[in-house]
Amino acid sequence: MEENQINNPNAEGQESAPVAQTETTDATTATTNAPDATEATASESTPETATETATAEAAPAVESNVEVTPQVEERIVTAHDDFDWSIDKRNVATYTQAEKDKYDHVYENTFVQLNDGELIKGLVVGITKTDVVLNIGFKSDGLVSLNEFRDLQGLKVGDEVEVMVVDKEDRDGNLNLSRKQARVTRAWERIVEIHKTGEIVTGTVTSKTKGGLIVDVFGMETFLPGSQIDVKPVTDYDQFVGKTMEFKVVKINEAIKNAVVSHKALIESDIEAQRAQIIGQLEKGQVLEGTVKNITDFGAFMDLGGLDGLLYITDISWGRINHPSEVLKLDQKVNVVVLDFDDEKRRISLGLKQLTPHPWDVLPETIAEGSTVKGRVVNIEDYGAFLEIMAGVEGLVHVSEITWANTPINAKEFFKLGDEHEAKVVTLDKDSRKMSLSIKQLSNDPWSDIETSFPEGSRHTGAVKNITPYGVFVELTSGIGGMIHISDLSWLKRFNHPTEFTKVGENIDVAILGIDKENRKLQLGHKQLEEDPWNSLQDTFAIGSIHEGTVSRKDDKGATVQLPYGLEGFAPNRHLAKEDGKSVGADETAQFMVIEFDRNEKRIVVSHARIWEQVKADEVNVARKEARAEGEKTAKAVKAVQAKVEKSTLGDLSALAQIREKLQQEEKGGTPAADAPAEEKPETEA
Repeated sequence: MEENQINNPNAEGQESAPVAQTETTDATTATTNAPDATEATASESTPETATETATAEAAPAVESNVEVTPQVEERIVTAHDDFDWSIDKRNVATYTQAEKDKYDHVYENTFVQLNDGELIKGLVVGITKTDVVLNIGFKSDGLVSLNEFRDLQGLKVGDEVEVMVVDKEDRDGNLNLSRKQARVTRAWERIVEIHKTGEIVTGTVTSKTKGGLIVDVFGMETFLPGSQIDVKPVTDYDQFVGKTMEFKVVKINEAIKNAVVSHKALIESDIEAQRAQIIGQLEKGQVLEGTVKNITDFGAFMDLGGLDGLLYITDISWGRINHPSEVLKLDQKVNVVVLDFDDEKRRISLGLKQLTPHPWDVLPETIAEGSTVKGRVVNIEDYGAFLEIMAGVEGLVHVSEITWANTPINAKEFFKLGDEHEAKVVTLDKDSRKMSLSIKQLSNDPWSDIETSFPEGSRHTGAVKNITPYGVFVELTSGIGGMIHISDLSWLKRFNHPTEFTKVGENIDVAILGIDKENRKLQLGHKQLEEDPWNSLQDTFAIGSIHEGTVSRKDDKGATVQLPYGLEGFAPNRHLAKEDGKSVGADETAQFMVIEFDRNEKRIVVSHARIWEQVKADEVNVARKEARAEGEKTAKAVKAVQAKVEKSTLGDLSALAQIREKLQQEEKGGTPAADAPAEEKPETEA
């Protein structure tokens, strides 16, 4: 059958009798689905089969390749199986094969093939209040939120934009597009490329975050750390929000598509270029304008226009300053001179005071030897204090030039930092830039008429200025003072240290004991204000007298005992023993006997053991006296017996011997072993 203008014998039948065609088709279908004639018999026929047969017979005859015969065949072929669908109802073929291939190709290219994540150009075909309708050549248009086009002013139908296919068919069958993700992808590609090339990008700070700022670069959010904002420390991040600045991409993370930018890197690169230029032109003695960048305890860092220099505290002013902030302030512009620099280490030492002449070189004529000046205490040492007469000009007041007194003076107690004092210029050496000052020479020497103002034996009141282990230094008046030896503080008490008697700053009454005008010393005494009580106490505390006392303190040698009238006695350890074998303890009160009294040495020795020992000794003496009296009585009786006996017998001699032995034992303090036998009568009497 030909394809060009071929007559279709079925065309007219299809047009004139469509109903009959339908019926025929149904009949054919029925005949095809009928059971095999060999399997169906007349007796097995059903009503449905009979109806189908009648319908087939009633249908009009049509020309067909299928020949219906009553004979049984293996396969029944339906009608119109050879129908040519390429022939239209006008009985002509629609397209040639070449045209068909052509139009098939056009059809296939009508809809583009899309993949998720693909970037594609889209045409704006509509704009609603909330969305933008885009035609990307797919089977359906896509909707993109109008919020994603906020950066495009004047968007209209017909504009072409780039979007990303997020999902070509979501759960609802819609095409999901995103312009934001397309911008982020393109931005990331550009950022990666810029990071490789090191180009400078422009971004807008959109918001503040923890530790830094968020910067929009090509529509993508990047992170700007706080330390990378500026070369100077930044504490207020809010001032940068909304600003458009230049940045350098310093770090990227391909895995999470994160980028870190820096504005400080651009500044440092500019500073580095300026630094190289400045260092190349530096010379010692060159004067530059700098800005105070930072202030520390040891100096100030100056910004010289891209290069930092250090201005040490000693080079800020000719005078003494405690901290650079006394002279300089942050962001202050000052002229400085280059003192030294190191090309390799890039260190520059600057000076400020060197721009003005040294004060010693322009010292006023009013400051000369013998003149009186006024200065502020700027430094205090053990040997004296430094007074600043004018900025950079100082003089030393030695401790020996503070007062006319020859007593030790602590300069740190006399002077206070910041205090002002008048002094007389004693020596002045401009070449070595040294000056010695004196405060005491502003007044007359009080020692010139010391015998008149402070004669020996006179009494005065002074202030305790210093205390040493051996005495107390007392100032009677300005420049006049002396020492009270520790032994001259009290007649009765012995002190281990003068602080037990008085304190620094207290007033004390003294008597002038001696004057050493040459060495400018006074010998003072306090106990001499009263008569020596030891002269009248000799009878009260006679040796052998007993007094009540309290042990105030003990040591290895003995104990100090507080006695009446404020006296103190000393008891050696062996004299503290009690009768029960124990010892008198500290703070214990007991009876003590005076065993030694030395008025010249002002010493009293007492004993507690001597009291009870003396009692025992007295008891022994009494017993001895009684025994001696008894012996004498017995001797007298023997003599009386002997006088009566004219002739002694042997028994008499024995009795006399026993009596004699008894008497001898009594004289020695012993007791006879047995009483002598009774006196026997002479044999003549028996």
